[in-house]
Amino acid sequence: MCENAPAEVTVLRLGHRPGRDDRMTTHVALTARALGAERALLVGDTTQSRDTVEDITARFGGPFAVEVLDEWRPVLRDWDGKVVHLTMYGERVQDVEDDVRTACVDGGEPLLVVVGSQKVPFEVYDAADWNVGVTNQPHSEVAGLAVFLDRLFEGRELSRAWENAEKRVVPMETGKRVVEGDAAGGSRGSNDTDGE
Repeated sequence: MCENAPAEVTVLRLGHRPGRDDRMTTHVALTARALGAERALLVGDTTQSRDTVEDITARFGGPFAVEVLDEWRPVLRDWDGKVVHLTMYGERVQDVEDDVRTACVDGGEPLLVVVGSQKVPFEVYDAADWNVGVTNQPHSEVAGLAVFLDRLFEGRELSRAWENAEKRVVPMETGKRVVEGDAAGGSRGSNDTDGE
């Protein structure tokens, strides 16, 4: 969790079309992990996405949890905290980010961030504390989630320390370098790789 982060940030991926959404659902969960959320809830036939995210977390560090659910309604109904629904039809993120941050970062309220895939039922709009648009233009839900989380954490998530990482990317001006990392996140050696 990021310093001064909410008590809990969970991303709920609402819906999944097998074959069509496999990469997008995986990228929603990976973006949630990389940008400060603690867990992702994936609805539907998303076992492959879950397995990929668990593999990335095992190799590049955590903590991060990912779960596969059959139904999203109980999560939304029983959530004990605030709910943000990311939609191009919502209020502008720059107009509501301070309110969300005050409630969830400063106030410690758990936050559920709902990210759709296909047409989202009106009950989601109605259940949300904030319907938030990252631009009111058509765009990727992955981009919307990334912008929202970055604005929520004000960039602090970019300096997150990762625990139990087997591998660590070394920032470089050019080239690619991945080193083996120990449990504390340090390097045990320098195994340069050309892989992604």
